[in-house]
Amino acid sequence: MEAAVVVRGQAQFFDDLGTGSNTDAEWLALLFAIKLAQELGERNVEFVGDSLDVTRQANFAASTGQARSDHAAAFLSLIEQYRPGRIRWIKREQNLAGIALDARRGW
Repeated sequence: MEAAVVVRGQAQFFDDLGTGSNTDAEWLALLFAIKLAQELGERNVEFVGDSLDVTRQANFAASTGQARSDHAAAFLSLIEQYRPGRIRWIKREQNLAGIALDARRGW
């Protein structure tokens, strides 16, 4: 599995993440994005992703404090002291991280 995050126009790639589903990769990308935003001291950040399932689960977890998966539990742990400004779904064609991954693969 691999994931990518775009911060301030720069793609960050995360390779060799083991095996898993597209949903696993999307969760990992969100978790990496939150960690990067925290490290950069960013506040009120909008996180976007092209997995409707992950954005719905993350928004549910953020609003209720309930985790429906291990990834959601890790997400809740990360946002205890750092609340995302917004998490929203976008089309794959608009997802800069997905575009960066495709470009790196030569697609």
